[in-house]
Amino acid sequence: MSDLATLLMIESWMRSTGHSLPGVIKRLGHRYILLTRDPDLYPACAGGQEHPVVAEADRIVRVDTNDTARLVDASRAVAARDGIDGVLTTCDYYLEAVAEVADALGLAGPSGAVMHLATRKHLVRRALHDAGLANPAFAVTRTWEDSLAAAAEIGYPLVAKPTDLNSGTAVRRIDDDAGLKDAFWEITGIERNTREQPLERALLLEQLIDGQELSVEAATCHGETTIIGITDKSVTGAPAFVESGHMFPARLDRDVASEVEEYVRAVLDAIGYTHGLTHTEVRLTPDGPHVVEINPRQAGGYIFDLVHRVTGTHPLELLVELSLGRNPQVGTASAPALTAEVPSGSAAVFFVMSPVEGTLQEVHGTAHLDADPAVVRWSVPAPAAIRCPRSNDAYLGHVLVVDPAGSAARERAEAAVGGLALRLADGRVVTPVGVPSELVASMSRPTMEAG
Repeated sequence: MSDLATLLMIESWMRSTGHSLPGVIKRLGHRYILLTRDPDLYPACAGGQEHPVVAEADRIVRVDTNDTARLVDASRAVAARDGIDGVLTTCDYYLEAVAEVADALGLAGPSGAVMHLATRKHLVRRALHDAGLANPAFAVTRTWEDSLAAAAEIGYPLVAKPTDLNSGTAVRRIDDDAGLKDAFWEITGIERNTREQPLERALLLEQLIDGQELSVEAATCHGETTIIGITDKSVTGAPAFVESGHMFPARLDRDVASEVEEYVRAVLDAIGYTHGLTHTEVRLTPDGPHVVEINPRQAGGYIFDLVHRVTGTHPLELLVELSLGRNPQVGTASAPALTAEVPSGSAAVFFVMSPVEGTLQEVHGTAHLDADPAVVRWSVPAPAAIRCPRSNDAYLGHVLVVDPAGSAARERAEAAVGGLALRLADGRVVTPVGVPSELVASMSRPTMEAG
């Protein structure tokens, strides 16, 4: 294979990784052919420029990407004409399809069976249970009667979630039968995801896991997993669990970080994961780490950007390398824990969300973002429709901050967002939700700084 590789990109996310991956592929000297149901799925950027996924594609092939047989046939035709060296996507809903296409073309990738398991939350729970790993009590139900019985057996409070959606969609805390009823009808009533793929319409009920939420970013090749680092995560309050911000690397005692890393390696082994990036969300409980969800792909929410700024390792570059069957070179085996004795740089992103619905007309207070040297990027487009925080679709924008010499990136990011005021079309002025998070307060305690 020459240095110039030709990749198949099967659909993409529209934001974050979707905007970034095309430029990474070009910068590495490669090209890609986009397979998509409809190029118009990818909206134009601010200023009217084409979405990067469409604009940077060497060629666009229209095919029903939701039909695996047709997708494989189209991929074979493209490979016969252009020669294909790797297959990839940033979109959760096409990870299994990418695995099937890679297998059909004899290219690198996980097996379709493993990816089928990894992208379905209830199958992951069963695999962890069978492996004897830390795992909350859970049940999968498809009828109201079974849901009531399962809730009674596990006991409230519970977390209800779909088995096959992402971005925190329809995930909520349940404290009683009334809340369970709302969750059941919401989740089983959703027939298709945003890409028009049919859903299982099954309800996953889990024992509520308390504790600080983290995510472990890792790359696995030939069955060997390298931990890139650990990210801390803050989420909005119940009943929804929407991620409001991240900092990399997480402030953790070294022994705790090692425990989390080893647990995640065992989790990936339990599901048979041997190839690809993973973004595994865990909570630190008094009994040790417990999985919230496994995401068998790169981290979203600009975590890939945070990792790159702190370690020099770009997860999207690793995605490309893995798709080409190459063992990726990770800059550091594990990002260092931030301690008083061993200071290190940090990077954080905090998302702008509104506590009320409406239409965002204008954002006040952005001048301080431009004047703050710690703020490396921010975006809060207006006007825009406002949704209450029920999923990541509630994001109105973000602020990304770097502390090159220490661990204060999260505090600075939250302070930057906290200085904004959102003016709605009806005249109301509100402060972004979730600022400051409880995580900042807990991180400021001396006990959290001890290494």
